[in-house]
This record gives sequence, structure tokens and C-alpha cells, in this order.
Amino acid sequence: MAIVKRQLQLIKRQKRLPQCLNPVFRGLFGSLSIALTIGAALPGLAAERLNLRLGPFEQSVAVGDLERFAKTGEVPSALQLYAPVLTPQVRKSLTSRLQLDPNFGGQIVDELLKSPSGKQLLSSLQQAVPGLTIEQLQASFWLAARQANGLDAIAVLKAIPQETVTVDVTKAIDIASQLNFSYWKSQAVSSLLERSLKTDSDFRSSFDPSNPGSESVQQQTLPLYDHARSRNLPVDVYWSGKTRGPLVVLVPGFEANRGFLAYLARHLASHGLTVAAIEHPSTAQNGLPVSLNLDQLIPAKEFIDRPKDIQFILDELTRLNQESGFLQGKLNTRQVTVIGHSLGGYEALALAGAELNLDELRQFCRGGNLLQRVPADWLQCAATGLSENRFSLRDRRVVQAIALNPAIGQIFGKSGLSQVATPTLILTGTDDTLAPAFSQQLQPFTQLPNPKYLLTAIGGTHLSVSDPASFGGAIAQGTLVKERRGQDVAPLRRLLQGVSLAFIEQTTSDAKTYAPFLTSAYAQSLSTSDLPLRLNNQLPSNLTRLLTFAALL
Repeated sequence: MAIVKRQLQLIKRQKRLPQCLNPVFRGLFGSLSIALTIGAALPGLAAERLNLRLGPFEQSVAVGDLERFAKTGEVPSALQLYAPVLTPQVRKSLTSRLQLDPNFGGQIVDELLKSPSGKQLLSSLQQAVPGLTIEQLQASFWLAARQANGLDAIAVLKAIPQETVTVDVTKAIDIASQLNFSYWKSQAVSSLLERSLKTDSDFRSSFDPSNPGSESVQQQTLPLYDHARSRNLPVDVYWSGKTRGPLVVLVPGFEANRGFLAYLARHLASHGLTVAAIEHPSTAQNGLPVSLNLDQLIPAKEFIDRPKDIQFILDELTRLNQESGFLQGKLNTRQVTVIGHSLGGYEALALAGAELNLDELRQFCRGGNLLQRVPADWLQCAATGLSENRFSLRDRRVVQAIALNPAIGQIFGKSGLSQVATPTLILTGTDDTLAPAFSQQLQPFTQLPNPKYLLTAIGGTHLSVSDPASFGGAIAQGTLVKERRGQDVAPLRRLLQGVSLAFIEQTTSDAKTYAPFLTSAYAQSLSTSDLPLRLNNQLPSNLTRLLTFAALL
């Protein structure tokens, strides 16, 4: 860092970047500059001038010059120092806009700033711009959100009633991971969801489907292998002496294993259902994705191969069901409920009939709207390498789909989910940073045809439903924010057990008996003050309006 500071001081004296800039330094300086321009979207930058400070180095930049570059792409003379790093990508980060209906944009910001994450964000921002108060930060958010043109970097800058503000670049980089509009919107609607989805009805029942069943559970691993596609597909099968209902297939997410939902498999099997927990071939090498290119986190073909993995497994289980052996007659592959988490949620919905729209996905991924991207978007953008434009992977054996924290914000476009041909249940967690609720579950939920259900965990994160005993690995150690796992979210796992069983029972003669457990009252009966839980088959009109408005942009 001392070398970097000396180089920065030299650059300041020379008023230009060296012709032969050291590649390592160029990369560091470029990253810092991008972070700074993204940081311009924060309400903590001056209305007229910005002083960018890194150690002893401080450069003054006029907001007007920054606005000129954002609008035209031309680099004013005052910004020539930064010309080598003022790339089209940087310009896009400055012009990225969070579209809000001005009629209730202020309400969304209010909800955001009241949330724990919002308060934490304000505290972090104040460290990056120590010359501003929390009140000034709040006011700049609120004023910018009420503008008809939406919330972008320049709008927020102009909303701050202070001539010059100094930005601590080091602190700004520390909070850069929080600068994602989709996650902010999820946080903003968190308290709205908690209040508007609440019911005053009390829940009473003679039994609780979240309690273990009476059947003794057996488990066996089947080392299946698809020779035609050279794919190793191990499957854990759970069953009991009394088999009934549809076959349940559990599908893990990206780089997760077949033990991710082991507790759910055992629970359903204890109630007489046969469960197959599958595991896809790994696309990682030494714990890292095959490609470090964010648009190629996994091979594009995986978006076809993974649903086909499930179809292959169903074919193999159909064969085993007819052959003599311990599984004979226990595998009802004519009726299948697929329960998938994250990328597995995509698979469940694709097999249920959701139509992929790669034209819309390519348009989104080429747009380079950095402040709208979330990790789930980067994952989906890998599918743009497929040659098809629109196609369906529906398997008519799948009669129900449950998608837990699904990564489906872009891959089905604006209408692909309307083609789902089965009842569906979506789980969303409002503190999920990998697949934020707003873009990855709430907006997609509005597309789904009835019957459908939304299970909402206020404060739940991406890995909250994982099995505490079985699921590990690097991904389980934490993401952009601390994951809520283990005992902290035990009520959510219990609710998932009860609701999943009740949902699956809708395909059996016991449908009416289990229908009361697909209600808000049941979900709230398992809620806690730290983890409010909701279950609904529709969203309130004010939230639907917001989601519809955002989907049109």
C-alpha cells in the first residue's frame, strides 16, 4: 500500500497516468475507481464537489464533470487523470437507475432505512463519508427516491445539501458489496411483507404435520450413472414399510450435495412418502468454479443437463420399481413432486413447464447494469451460451413443484413462468443476498398461475433451510452477509416440513385434511419474534403494484 500511495502522489504531481503503468497497479487503481464510481450512487457524496481520499492522496472532482461523463461518455479535462479507468462499464454504473414509482418511492426508502440492514448500511456509509450525519444520509435517499426519473448516482448527489464531501475510499470499498438495488428493494419490502401478510386468525388443529410421522425410515444410496452423457448421479433413497403418494425428488443448488435437505427427506419418508435426494456432477475444480468469468460460472449446457439428470433418474427409478428388490412397488414415478433449492428451484420449475426465454436473458446480461446484478443473475447469465432462444423442459410426470430460494429472476423472462402447468410453492427469505427476494422470487411469483403459494421467512437467508448436520463446504461458511443457519432458524425448517407435507398431500385422498396447513394462520403459529413466518396464495395489492411496475422497466 505504501508503494501505491507513492505512485498516486507521483501521478498527482504529473497530472496524468504513466504510459507504462504497472499491470498490478493498473488493476488495483481500476478496481478502486470502479468502486468509487459505484460509490457515487451512495447518498453521502457532495452536491457540487467530491474529494476522493486514499491515504495522503486526495483528488477533487466536480459533480457536474461526473454528470457530463455519465450522460455523454466524454471525459472532461478535470477528469483526465481518471481517463484510463473511466470505461463504458464505469459509465453504466453511474447511469444505472433504480426505477421507483414516485407515488410510493419515499415509502420504499422509509421501509429500507427502518430495517436492520438499512440501519447497518447507513452506519457504514457514515464511516465512508464522515462529514455527513445519519439524518443527511436519510434525507438524500428520500429526496432522490421521490424523483420521477428514478434513483441513480447523480440524482442522489444533487439531493445532498452540502457543497463538498470527502469520501474515504478504503471505507467505500468495504461497503461496496452492499450496493445492489435488488437486495435493497428486498430489504425495503421486508417490513411491508411482515405487516401486510399477517393474519389475525388463531390456528387450532388436532395434529401438526411438522411432527415426525410414525413410519420407520430406511435409506439406501444408489450409484446411478448416465453412460450416454457420462454423468455420475448418486441418489439417496428414503422409504418406509408403508408407501403412498407421489415420489418426492429433492434437488440441491449450485455445488451443494444431496444431504442439503436430508432432514426434510427423513421427515417426508416418516409419513410414508418415498424420497429421492439427487446430486449433480460437480462443475468446480479445487473448490472454485470452472470459470472465474462471472458470466460463465457454470457451463451453459448445465441448464439443460441438470433437468435431464432428473429425467434420467426418474427413468432409472421406474425400472427399479418394476424389478424385484427392496424398492419394488415403492417408486411412484407417474406422480412426482420436485423440491429444489436455488439453482435446483430453477430445475423444479423448468420441469413443471416454465419456458426458458434466452433472448430476454441475453438482453439483460448484455445490459451491464451492475447495480441491478446479484449473484443469482451471474449464475443465470451463464445460460446465454446456449444456442436456443426459447424452449421448454417440461416433464409430465412432474405434478408439483416446490422452489426454495430459487434463482429464477431472469432466465424465464417476463412470461415464461406463466407456462407452469402444476401447483407451485415458492419460499423466499428477505435477507437472501445471493438470490434476493424482490427480483428472484416476488416478481416471478406474480407470473405464476394458480394454484400457488408463497412461504415468506422475514430475516431468512439463502441457506437457512439447509440441513445443519449434513450440509457443509465453502458455500456454507457465509456469503455477503452472515447466513442464518442451525438452531437460529429451526422454526423455518419445521414449517417447511409441515407445509411441504401438506402441499404434497394435495395430490392424495387426504387433501382436505391437510388443506388447513396451507394457510397464513398455520405459518404464524410457528413464527417467532426473531423470525416471522408467512404463507399466502396472493400478495397484497400495494406490493403487487410495485412488483408489476418494476417488471415493466
